[in-house]
Amino acid sequence: MISSRTPRLVLAAAGLGILLVAAGLYGLPLGDGAEDPPTGVAVRVDQVGYVRGETKRAYVMGPATALAGARFEVVDARNHVVTAGRLGSSTGRWNARYSSVRTVDLSALDTPGTYRVVLTGTAAGRSPAFRVAGARELMAPLVRDNVRFLQAQRDGADVLPAAPRDGRSPALRHGPSHLADRDAAVHAPPEYDEEGTELLDERLTPTGDRVDVSGGWFDAGDFLKFTGTTSYATAALLLAQRDVPDMMELSAEATHGLAWLDRMWDEDTGTLYAQVGVGVGNDAVRTDHDVWRLPEADDRLDVSPGDPDHTIKHRPVFRAAEPGEVISPSLAGRVTAAFALAAQRAAATDEEEAQDWLDKAAEVYALADTDPDGPPLTAIPSAFYPEDSWQDDMEFGGAELALAARELGDDRESGWADDAAVWAREYLRSDVRGTLGVADVSALAHADLATVLDGGRAHGIGAEDLYEDLRRQLEDGVARAADDPFGAGAVYDDFDAVPHTFGLVATARLYASATGDTHYAAFAGRQRGWALGANPWGSSFVIGAGEVFPHCPEHQLANLRGSHDGTGAILRGAVVNGPNGAAKLAELNSFPTMRKCAAAPPAGSWKDFDGKGARYLDDVGAWQTVEPALDFTTTALLAFVLTARSDDR
Repeated sequence: MISSRTPRLVLAAAGLGILLVAAGLYGLPLGDGAEDPPTGVAVRVDQVGYVRGETKRAYVMGPATALAGARFEVVDARNHVVTAGRLGSSTGRWNARYSSVRTVDLSALDTPGTYRVVLTGTAAGRSPAFRVAGARELMAPLVRDNVRFLQAQRDGADVLPAAPRDGRSPALRHGPSHLADRDAAVHAPPEYDEEGTELLDERLTPTGDRVDVSGGWFDAGDFLKFTGTTSYATAALLLAQRDVPDMMELSAEATHGLAWLDRMWDEDTGTLYAQVGVGVGNDAVRTDHDVWRLPEADDRLDVSPGDPDHTIKHRPVFRAAEPGEVISPSLAGRVTAAFALAAQRAAATDEEEAQDWLDKAAEVYALADTDPDGPPLTAIPSAFYPEDSWQDDMEFGGAELALAARELGDDRESGWADDAAVWAREYLRSDVRGTLGVADVSALAHADLATVLDGGRAHGIGAEDLYEDLRRQLEDGVARAADDPFGAGAVYDDFDAVPHTFGLVATARLYASATGDTHYAAFAGRQRGWALGANPWGSSFVIGAGEVFPHCPEHQLANLRGSHDGTGAILRGAVVNGPNGAAKLAELNSFPTMRKCAAAPPAGSWKDFDGKGARYLDDVGAWQTVEPALDFTTTALLAFVLTARSDDR
């Protein structure tokens, strides 16, 4: 079962008197001839492109009668026909308007170039452009764009200049922000109602301790900072860097994440801090989710203790546990993994630095609460990031500790390997097994634990047991894809459809790399294609990727300082949730200072393409579909890096 979580801004919405953002639709620039024709037929392709040598699939959707005698041609950039054929058999019905979905097999198209699919016969239609190229050539620009999103998310004084470094479109940047985080007050955990939508405390209670928690990344469209999501994102960056060590901007961003995590861990007192800022408040405590502004505006507030806005400028810090006490195993395992991956990165060049990271990782791991009473703590309130499993996080931490110890010749390797195997066994025995995403890191843990075991077994666990669970995760997606007209492997009428799709791509690539079995390669390609445009809405869910992508993300910096027409300074590289359950979009967010922005598809409205209980909307108030996030984007980044590696095999 794929787990989900309640996104960040919905919890604040209950107290804001949400109003539907007015439409004011903007058309999307698509280039020459990309509009769907009046026959009501639409062509959907992976708008980034298809890797040479892989199975390539596009889709045509329309009335069954219109598609009955339809054929297709593929034209190049000069509009010359390079191949043609018949549409494949129907994969099913999408909605009342599009009663038939047919496939287009492009697998024979392997010459590098830029192409479009053109329909002939009983239907007319023309796809957006797509490329055919090597994996590295297609994926590297996407990875660099993902890093650009992370750079835009930077908090503190270490922000980057607005000038782009790669000669592409202007980068979206902001000024130094939340400088008061350098001397932040630690607070006791606040009390919330059972749903986590209402703060019950009249005031937050400071403990008297102060800490430097400056820097890091904003979590999503808001400005909160979470140890849980930052450790996941940092670990993903470090795993990606192992495969592309020459990408300097990737290395720099991983270092930025590590620096903040290091501030969130106080080794002198044995304290892990879980969160900076508060997202759910009341009349006496205004929060990050109560205002719509640029991040640097918070530093300009003139507030005193007791003012409702005091907690916006002087953001509270919350501990994961009391100093020296046991820590939520989800946070402990994930932070351990990030620190241990940092040790692995430094092992070949700076043994002293590597040993320092390894010792930090070991200290955090030793404080994990491995007999928790209830669900693990991930955020405050927990409804921001609900999570059922934690054994996967402990397996991840143990596996990375063992690999780091192996690199450094540390005799603790075997003990950590045993620990990781124990937690892998417990995870495999549990009933909360999911697929790759911020709430389940088992795929990452399994892949590296198999390396640690090196053909052996520990506590009844061997590499084949781990590979079997990777197959389970992929087969769950394959089974869902078989029942979906567009071959979607994720549940896209619930939260996190797009990141879970990229999680399946990454898992398939991890599995192939570990085993040499490429059985899921075609599935991985189709999932990547679904997230990049080969879906019912015909939109890529990575901002800036392809011809059609979100123009109006629920993101304060993008809304207040960025372009709303897809050109110029956009939040390039950000990954959004994508389609969600239709009922979840009954209300959209609205703030007095929010710039109204809603973008339509090339023809008709997004509603025309809704189906199977799912809906998509490109509107700044639609946190349900177009709010980007750290974990969304770094999951996609890892999937792109692992796909690029296929050129090496």
